[in-house]
Amino acid sequence: MKLSEHTQSVLKNFATINQNLVIKKGKTLMTMSAMKNIIAKAEVEEEFTQDVPIYNLNEFLASLSLFDSPTLDFQDKYLTMTEGNRRIKYFYSDPSVVTSPKSMLKMPSKEVTFKMSGGELSDIKRAAAVIGVPDMVLEKNSNGTFLNALDKKNGAANVYSTDINTDGDGKFKFYFKVDNLKLMDGDWDVEISSKNISRFVSKNIEYCIALEPESTYTV
Repeated sequence: MKLSEHTQSVLKNFATINQNLVIKKGKTLMTMSAMKNIIAKAEVEEEFTQDVPIYNLNEFLASLSLFDSPTLDFQDKYLTMTEGNRRIKYFYSDPSVVTSPKSMLKMPSKEVTFKMSGGELSDIKRAAAVIGVPDMVLEKNSNGTFLNALDKKNGAANVYSTDINTDGDGKFKFYFKVDNLKLMDGDWDVEISSKNISRFVSKNIEYCIALEPESTYTV
């Protein structure tokens, strides 16, 4: 088996969420952060014939990078990466020490939905870094609906703001940690529940991300 560029990109993204990964038998990859506040699922083109527990995903990816396009051969306790006369024998981890979600979170009823382009997400993450703030808030009040980068604990901190269109009634302030927005590049359909959970969906990949407890919603 050779891993496609898309699958390698998914693995690189998942490594930012958790260095552990169990590649489960089939065509679905899933990961969960150590704090259990981010769960991600991706459908890939390859079909894995067995479970592959990896303790250090960055090490695994670095091993792949030693080759241009290696062939992977999966055995019971290890896999081999082979290209030409070069190869790596890479042993699986003990499954008991690897974090692995059993299923994707079932999203509660959603109160708010909106579309977020990859550019909008990139802009707000970049703005948060530039002005030195840790939070993003989706806010609807009497003046409109806005996506802001700010520091929710410091009212005197700088604020970046952009208008955004949402579907749903009520007024709300939905807070996210910018560091939790570990999404791949792309455009997103976003659902938010007043139960303080959100869902970001793009082609063949989705993330469930917990909101911060300060989030509020009123009808």
